[in-house]
Amino acid sequence: MLAGVKLGLVIRVCVAGVTGWTGSAVAEAVEAADDLELVGGVARSDPAAYSSVEEALDAIDADVLVDYTHASAVRGNVLAAIDRGVGVVVGSSGLSAADYDEIGAAARERTVGVVAAGNFSITAALVLRFATEAAAHLHAWEVIDYASATKPDAPSGTARELAERLESIGRPAIGVPVADVLGSPAARGADIAGTQVHSLRLPSFTVSTEVVFAASGERLSLRHDAGESAAPYVAGTLLAVRAVPGRVGLTRGLDQLL
Repeated sequence: MLAGVKLGLVIRVCVAGVTGWTGSAVAEAVEAADDLELVGGVARSDPAAYSSVEEALDAIDADVLVDYTHASAVRGNVLAAIDRGVGVVVGSSGLSAADYDEIGAAARERTVGVVAAGNFSITAALVLRFATEAAAHLHAWEVIDYASATKPDAPSGTARELAERLESIGRPAIGVPVADVLGSPAARGADIAGTQVHSLRLPSFTVSTEVVFAASGERLSLRHDAGESAAPYVAGTLLAVRAVPGRVGLTRGLDQLL
C-alpha cells in the first residue's frame, strides 16, 4: 500500500475504502501525482490493507484521510481522523445535518480541515451552483434522487447536499401542505431541509440527481447523471485533498473550491 519516495513537499494520503469502486481509482491517482503520496489504505476485504481507520492512522503518518467507505462507517471514520489531527475528505454518503454539525465543531476544535461533498464530480458541483442561482428566482422546487437498487441509504449524499444548499436560499412554496395531503402523505417524499426529496432505487442507475423548479406556465430542470466509471470523481477528490491542509473546520460542497 506504500507509494515510492517522492521528492519535495508532499501531502501524505490514506484512503479508506481503498479497494472500492471510487477508492481504488483515487488511490491510483494519488500514487501517480508528484505532490501526493499514498501512505496507507483501509479495507476489511484486503489483508494487505489496514482493517480500520483507527489502526491505520495510529500506525502511519498521514496528513489527509480520504473516506469512500459506507454510510454506516463514515461518521466514526471522520471523527477518528479528526481526533488524531488528520484532515479529511469525505466522499461517502449517509451523514445527516446533525452529523455535519458535530464534525464541523470537532474540526474547529482540533484546527484541522474537512472537505465533504455529496458528489466530487465537477458537473455535480455545477448543478449545486446553478440550482442556488435558480432558487433565487423560482420559488417552487422538488428533488428527485435516482440510484441503484442496492444503494442502502436514502436520499443520496448528492441529493441531501443539494437540498441543504437550497435551504440557504429559502424554502420552496408548497401548494398543499404535506400534512393535508389526502391518501398517503408519504407519497410526497421526505422533507430534507425543507425540500421534498423523492428517492428511486432501481437497477441500471448509478447516481442521478434532478431538481425541478417551476413557476406559472414554465419549468426548469437541472440534472446530473453519473456514468459507470469512477473517473469523474477523481479530479474533484484530488482538488479537495490539496485544499484540506490549508483549511480549518468543515467545507461542504466541491463548488466551494472551484
